[in-house]
Amino acid sequence: MDQQSPDGEAQQTEKSQQVLNQKHHRNPRQWYRSRTRKVKVSLVCGTLIALLLFCLFVTALSFHGNRVSTRSGSLNVQTTTPNSTQDPTNTVMTQLTPPPAQIITPIAHATTKPSTSSPQGNGTQPNANSAPASVYLGVHMPLTDMSLVSSFEADAQKPVAIVMWYQHWGETDGYQYFQPGWLSAVRAHGSIPLVTWDPWNPSLGANQPTYSLQNIINGNFDSYIVKWAQASRSWSHPYFLRFAPEMNGYWFPWSEQVNGNKAGQFVLAWRHVHDIFTAQGATNVTWVWSPNIIFSNSIPLGELYPGNSYVDWSAMDGYNWGTVGAWHSWTPFASLFQPTYQAILGITYKPMMIAETASTEVGGNKAAWITDAFTTQLVNNFSRIKAFVWFDLNKETDWRIESSSASQIAFAAAMRSGSYASNWYGSLNVSPIPAP
Repeated sequence: MDQQSPDGEAQQTEKSQQVLNQKHHRNPRQWYRSRTRKVKVSLVCGTLIALLLFCLFVTALSFHGNRVSTRSGSLNVQTTTPNSTQDPTNTVMTQLTPPPAQIITPIAHATTKPSTSSPQGNGTQPNANSAPASVYLGVHMPLTDMSLVSSFEADAQKPVAIVMWYQHWGETDGYQYFQPGWLSAVRAHGSIPLVTWDPWNPSLGANQPTYSLQNIINGNFDSYIVKWAQASRSWSHPYFLRFAPEMNGYWFPWSEQVNGNKAGQFVLAWRHVHDIFTAQGATNVTWVWSPNIIFSNSIPLGELYPGNSYVDWSAMDGYNWGTVGAWHSWTPFASLFQPTYQAILGITYKPMMIAETASTEVGGNKAAWITDAFTTQLVNNFSRIKAFVWFDLNKETDWRIESSSASQIAFAAAMRSGSYASNWYGSLNVSPIPAP
């Protein structure tokens, strides 16, 4: 067997080492380029992670600032009972810093933007070739957040004329006070604000002696009411104020059936609050008197009406509960509202609205209910109703128009009618607010 020379061995070793270096990328230039690429990739990844964390932080802060609707709970009649976790308040209330004008949170469900061909809050009416609008389209959402309103509008395929929310006297975090930022955001959208103003702490139920009608009449809350009236006057633009609604029921402290209240006191309390606003020059407020639809144990409406000089709009609240609960049955729109509608017509000539309504999917065909309500009944058989507010929450049942694709399609189809006014009211300057 031949032996290899030392020089041959050295040459072979050097060649083997070169091959090994190439295999493992040990060439200095190649190693430098590889190292540089790794550094660049690390920097890009780190930047993206930092940006993601920053966005999550901002979103969390924004969400924390939003107010959740306190119109929750359940009842055994066609209404809703608020349910909140706010603490009770004394009759002396300290002024707190109001929230920012508009708070944005992520939209609850993916939608497209409303059509840009629709009027967008410039105060202009449809052109002369379109049908005249006769009913304001309104909505209540779970948060005071215009991004959620826009989401509803995309699903309804029409911007809204009214945005409604609730504020309670018994809150203690500043949100019991007039919120000019919220009202301005709604007005900038071209819609009309509708504030439901409730004298109670919504976490304590119907029996709350602090908020008895006699205490309101006696002036225990006058300093708070004066602040609200003065803030209303300073804001100066028209808005609806729906004070102490569903007073003919028994589930709120201002009902004459509970909380030690007596017959006749609701009218006196209403007039007392109204008189304070008048004295403060808050003439931009449109007062909405809003009972629940009549039921077997409700107080007769005529005993609760403050008088035409104290009311600008009448209203009624009613829901089709379907078979949610053993005490309910599927109720068509006409059957739901006709008795109360006729009773109110016998009391006042003022324009009327449905301030709260919706239907469940349980026990019948919600899409057909919507079609009948808004393409037939409201425009043909309830001519004095000039506004309605859809309660778009998933609560005791799924009241939303988005509870099914069929219901959403039916609602959007009904709203294509020229009878329903959209967000054309960014320049509204008339008080009381007229019918469209």
